[in-house]
Amino acid sequence: MRIHWHRRDLRVADNRPLVEADADGPIVPVFVFDRDVLAQAGPPRVAFMLDALESLREAYRSRGIDLLIREGDPREMLPELAGRFDADAVTWARDYSGLARERDTDVRQALDEAGVAREAVHDTVCHEPGAIRTNDGDPYSVFTYFGRKWHGREKHPAVDPPGREQLADISDDVPIPTLEELGFEEPGASIPPASTAAARERLEAFCEDDIYQYEERRDYPADECTSRLSAHLKFGTIGIREVYEATERAKRGVDGERLESVEEFQDQLAWREFYTQVLYFNPEVVTENYKEYEHEIAWQEDEDAIQAWKAGRTGYPIVDAGMRQLREEAYMHNRVRMIVASFLTKDLLVDWRVGYEWFREKLVDHDTANDNGGWQWAASTGTDAQPYFRIFNPMTQGERYDPDAEYVKRYVPELREADPDIIHGWHEASLTQRRNAAPEYPDPIVDHSERREAAIEMFETARGES
Repeated sequence: MRIHWHRRDLRVADNRPLVEADADGPIVPVFVFDRDVLAQAGPPRVAFMLDALESLREAYRSRGIDLLIREGDPREMLPELAGRFDADAVTWARDYSGLARERDTDVRQALDEAGVAREAVHDTVCHEPGAIRTNDGDPYSVFTYFGRKWHGREKHPAVDPPGREQLADISDDVPIPTLEELGFEEPGASIPPASTAAARERLEAFCEDDIYQYEERRDYPADECTSRLSAHLKFGTIGIREVYEATERAKRGVDGERLESVEEFQDQLAWREFYTQVLYFNPEVVTENYKEYEHEIAWQEDEDAIQAWKAGRTGYPIVDAGMRQLREEAYMHNRVRMIVASFLTKDLLVDWRVGYEWFREKLVDHDTANDNGGWQWAASTGTDAQPYFRIFNPMTQGERYDPDAEYVKRYVPELREADPDIIHGWHEASLTQRRNAAPEYPDPIVDHSERREAAIEMFETARGES
């Protein structure tokens, strides 16, 4: 008999450590609410996770067994459960953040001391960190070259769920705790359903239509031409191999722009793995800049500006729409994530860590590697390979990617009656024009042109160039 410790693999299908581990004997599935991990979580993610656990427990119960639910320190709980069930081994899926690796080391030591074998199995990404390297054997720091090799590497096939004969005959009457019992308030945002069925439904719908328009329309937030699979990949309600195989099927019989569009979506899967690798080899990036500077970056601490940004009251329509979408849905369109991140760091001159922490608290799909990579990319402290200093103009970004202001009007009701021209020209409109168009919407809190120059100067100083 063996224990399988579920963590970021809240599914029975396409779960390699659940069915491919070397340990023999029937499987006892377990989930442990670890207070150290919960301390890093926000209400939207915990709510999604609880829903996923309900679905996972039901999947096991439909097979005639149960999912054991426990609260406590895995270093204590797992050896105890192994002893209770006379289990020879404990298996789990590898995770790659610094916190996860430290926890895994502690659990391995505890199991070793208890005389219980253990096996951590690669599962959460297609290729383990370090599997794709430069020709010199170094981890990649630039995505372009990593992505090319990622596309050319063979992927593990999806694996079948365990049969009833592989599962231990157990039952459990411990209920899944509520948000309140775990110390969290109900999220103010609407949280999508979390289950393998919901993930598969979303994946199937995406691969039937939107994936063929992805390259052209993915940057237009009003089109909603994205997969919305990020939370499912974060919590493992669907396996990455199942997703990849679905995209490969979508490529069959198509060519030209449709084929390129599918490959563009596959690029996004590769980006997730690239940032996983960056985090694995540089765990300090959670709190430290990826790039080194001669001097400290002189970030500003403007609490009023930060609060305006969080509330979606900056006077920059596309920024405010994104921040309000985050509040309402615990989600933000990817193009808009880049815009609001650039605005915080380049227009408000605020440390990227402030934004990263806000996203960690509010996003249902927060992933340490992916979010940290995105924030540092936008802040020009990360892996962006552009030879120039990247600053997004929030007004031209809004005009280009939301030309009819459809996305803005969806999330900023004060602007619903305003003409798109006045919305995209809000920074240049007179006070009279603004009050006539949208009397309740704020004026811009900063001048983009002025802050652009200030941002350039701030980074030149940090680099020792001025």
